[in-house]
Amino acid sequence: MQSEIASHRMQVTDNLDKLLTIFPDSIRSKLDEHIQQDSDSLIEVVLDLGRLPEARFRDRAIYLRDQPVTPEEIQHCIERVGMFSTDNRAGIERTLHRISAIRNRTGDIIGLTCRIGRAIFGTIVMIRDLVETGQSILLLGRPGVGKTTALREIARVLADDLGKRVVIIDTSNEIAGDGDVPHPAIGRARRMQVARPELQHQVMIEAVENHTPEVIVIDEIGTELEALAARTIAERGVQLVGTAHGNTVENLIKNPTLSDLVGGIQSVTLGDDEARRRRTQKTVLERKAPPTFAIAIEMLERQRWVVHDDVSATIDTLLRGHEPPAQVRTVDDSGEVTIIHEEPKTSFQPLPSRNNNLVTALHPQGLRASGKMTPLAFGSGKAKRDNVDFEGMIERSWQTKEANSQKIRTPGPNGEDWPVYIYAYGIGRSQIEQVIEVLDLPIILTKDLDEADAVVALRSQIKHHSKLRNIAQDRHLPIYTVKSNTIPQVSRIFRQILNLDDPNIPEPTDLRLFSKAGSDDEIEALEEARLAVEQIVIPQGQPVELLPRSAKVRKMQHELIEHYRLQSDSFGDEPNRRLRIYPA
Repeated sequence: MQSEIASHRMQVTDNLDKLLTIFPDSIRSKLDEHIQQDSDSLIEVVLDLGRLPEARFRDRAIYLRDQPVTPEEIQHCIERVGMFSTDNRAGIERTLHRISAIRNRTGDIIGLTCRIGRAIFGTIVMIRDLVETGQSILLLGRPGVGKTTALREIARVLADDLGKRVVIIDTSNEIAGDGDVPHPAIGRARRMQVARPELQHQVMIEAVENHTPEVIVIDEIGTELEALAARTIAERGVQLVGTAHGNTVENLIKNPTLSDLVGGIQSVTLGDDEARRRRTQKTVLERKAPPTFAIAIEMLERQRWVVHDDVSATIDTLLRGHEPPAQVRTVDDSGEVTIIHEEPKTSFQPLPSRNNNLVTALHPQGLRASGKMTPLAFGSGKAKRDNVDFEGMIERSWQTKEANSQKIRTPGPNGEDWPVYIYAYGIGRSQIEQVIEVLDLPIILTKDLDEADAVVALRSQIKHHSKLRNIAQDRHLPIYTVKSNTIPQVSRIFRQILNLDDPNIPEPTDLRLFSKAGSDDEIEALEEARLAVEQIVIPQGQPVELLPRSAKVRKMQHELIEHYRLQSDSFGDEPNRRLRIYPA
């Protein structure tokens, strides 16, 4: 009973004495005076070269002295904190304080933001019942509202009070503090550190594969790869507790990078009857899949949160243009929780879709409703007919039929004769048709060499087919060869035939090219590979490991990597065999 009462009482641990030791004496003495008066509301201490040192509280900001900060004082602080990582963050061992650096163009540190880290025990009393359900929870809110503090307390409650196996993915050592030994505020939960922020998604998957957690705690989900890794973890039956950038659920819907956390958004075209029934546009937005997180919490203030205990219903309601009902939870200083169910006050317009095709309204509007509609002038129908005939004549004038042939040509952008008739040998017809259809190429397959403009063949096959080579030579047909029967090579050779292989024009990357069945799993795996290549491998020159996939899906990923002219290989044992992509 005593422990139950203690868990509901706000208890703060901030280790401010350890933070004070990093500052020079003149700054530390002044800061100590203000802390003695009001330590709980101190948020951060800012030191900028050539400016006055500043202490920021919740309701005010004060200067600590009249002399500006010197380079020696900046260096004094740097020497007393941990190592700065690639995201310019450091900490003090066994504390939760975060020191962030500002660098000049040469890489020298010219500013420090020393953020106070506090472990507040009892801060999640408002949502403890939701934490105990075992469902995945997403925390949203502006910076400084206490998301990381709540995340730390949730990890402790799950590990200590509920006895679950909890693993924290601590990207910047902000949840469990700096150093190899985690802060006691996380209880029995384990902490995995991340070498570089861009590798956070890999560490998430590694935690699931190697350490058999029941709960994964992750702070600041901010990229598509991390959102994809979160979905993969949730689908494996592991409870997720995380935070994301955004104040409300509606912010996530509008964020294409993170919308997958709430199920993803897709454009759907409705029939006329359905659109009239809904009183909406023909093209609307709908949720694409079940959300990764079943529960979302909007942290408006430190003691006032809005709970969405059914994210699916909330997203569907927002996409239909209605305001979802809100469950507002507040807590007073004595730990008493109040839950208020607020009904939506007003409706608002649905989120805009990419296509604004409107259907006819249920009641006439405009000129028809006002009775001011007038008939068309006499002869206008004939003018319209003449115009249609003229347009058809122009369209037919572009098409020419070759003598002694069934081929019909139209001029290309540079005067070329399109379409190009291709005779394929040794290459799968289905792959060729897929490339032509997806890329909308002016190419027609023919089985008659007399009708062909070019021959496309597999190099190993045409090498031993002297008769085909001789016929092509007699008819002056160029022969284009591909090394392997893959989508990237087929699409590349077609672009060469059509004179579209300009190095200044990037090759199209349509994932449908590489997908066999077009299923969501295949597209998701290919999208993961595309993001890894375009966001990490090419711009940063770093290898990337993808999530485990089946042999069939890995083959598609290999073809996509080949499309980017990069190398990849598979490693690991089934069912955890996966791709590793290497920079050029």
